[in-house]
Amino acid sequence: MPTDCHSVKDHQLKNSKRLFKVREMANHFCLLLIITFVYLITSPSNGSPLSSSKLLPRFPRYTFQNRPRIQQLRRDRNEYRYETKFFSQQLDHFSFADLPKFSQRYLINSDHWLGASALAPIFLYCGNEGDIEWFATNSGFIWDIAPKFGALLVFPEHRYYGDSMPYGSREEAYKNATTLSYLTTEQALADFAVFVTDLKRNLSAEASPVVLFGGSYGGMLAAWMRLKYPHIAIGALASSAPILQFENIVPPETFYDIVSNDFKRESTSCFNTIKNSWNAIIAEGQKENGLEKLAKTFRFCRVLNSTDDLSEWLDSAYSYLAMVDYPYPADFMMPLPGHPIREVCRKIDGARSDASILDRVYAGISVYYNYTGNVDCFKLDDDPHGLDGWNWQACTEMVMPMSISQESSMFPADDFNYTSYKEECWNTFRVNPRPKWVTTEFGGHDIETTLKSFGSNIIFSNGLLDPWSGGSVLKNLSDTVVALVTEEGAHHLDLRPSTPEDPKWLVDQREAEIRLIQGWIETYRLEKEAKVSVLKRSW
Repeated sequence: MPTDCHSVKDHQLKNSKRLFKVREMANHFCLLLIITFVYLITSPSNGSPLSSSKLLPRFPRYTFQNRPRIQQLRRDRNEYRYETKFFSQQLDHFSFADLPKFSQRYLINSDHWLGASALAPIFLYCGNEGDIEWFATNSGFIWDIAPKFGALLVFPEHRYYGDSMPYGSREEAYKNATTLSYLTTEQALADFAVFVTDLKRNLSAEASPVVLFGGSYGGMLAAWMRLKYPHIAIGALASSAPILQFENIVPPETFYDIVSNDFKRESTSCFNTIKNSWNAIIAEGQKENGLEKLAKTFRFCRVLNSTDDLSEWLDSAYSYLAMVDYPYPADFMMPLPGHPIREVCRKIDGARSDASILDRVYAGISVYYNYTGNVDCFKLDDDPHGLDGWNWQACTEMVMPMSISQESSMFPADDFNYTSYKEECWNTFRVNPRPKWVTTEFGGHDIETTLKSFGSNIIFSNGLLDPWSGGSVLKNLSDTVVALVTEEGAHHLDLRPSTPEDPKWLVDQREAEIRLIQGWIETYRLEKEAKVSVLKRSW
């Protein structure tokens, strides 16, 4: 979630600054990648310029900045060995038009697979809005449990991301609304279904059970695939999957309220400093040479075009900090210390007594953007194409309304304005969003009643520090559609690799997930054995 720029000057389009923010997820989902309206990604001055474009929601996103860390992760974690392969995939699963196929990349590891004869499971990670390697190397839980289950691991990449580009290249695939029209969740789920069915056939493993995994947007895909293709997958672990963040199922202020509460729980004075900083930024920017002074204070490599550049840069960092407020050091989005929001607030509150609000904010935000101390200045370079796959998805079906409340948020108040949202999508892609399509296709309203009737074997795992948790399922819907919720957890923390620093509540959460998955597989095998026994008796 996934994840994503033109400066909006007109008052009518003021809201689209927030609506059209996409960074990474993920990209992330986004990774994951991840994904993101008003998506600004910052890079060190000695790195390649990174893209930004304006679309929401903001999932952790894969970017070119992550690629060196992916390569380092592969070197550091020898257990993450996999083959990279490609599958010839249909461009359109829902018509019989003679369209060109494309090569879908997937990663596969069979080191621990016990084979088809043992009915050993296949663990499939549903690729997010980004490079599949980023998500694979940040999903250590799946790798950790593969030996216990004797599982085959597969990570199919999402169409239109990474190396899985229709029409032979990103330039052609992203050329216009016609070429992008096959970038939908329905097509992506069909990709996964066709891919794993073919894989099982080639391995003579038609009877092997498939368990789905996914985090963020990938978690949404895992849950939806279990519902849409129950004959293909026996269950799904959907981590940090905001499947209810649509069509006013949850209050649109939820995301930013949770971000704000994450800071307020660490320090009220830190919360207030950030809340007051937005007006301070505007006031400074209106002074003579104010934009130059702001660029110097925050160490940008160039003068700001407007105060919006700085505000969006800060907004993005605060949101990501809430998502990755992990209890131990991690480098999912950026190299960060454990409890990074606590460290940000420590820097803000611990600044010199004569430090200005903006100096305090800079000290705090440097924890996110420059914790290693290796960055001399920050770039805010726009994507020369002005396009991103997640922008397209957010402008078509992934319409996730967001607002900012005046009272409970540390961000400037902002209301979701669908008119501006729709206009920006039309100006960018010549396409009109379908805000009700996701709930029509996958459901969402009164989900408890619906999933009690036909849903089963889905785990919705969430940490309440994660701002996306407000749009997910936070209570058990039935005996087999369960919610595992942790008060101190952040964005799909349970999918990350186990470490000696894991708190007990995280260990307990993962053990609960393992027990549930084990139950699905055992039940499946017993049912298979019972059918074989009946057939033998009939002979």
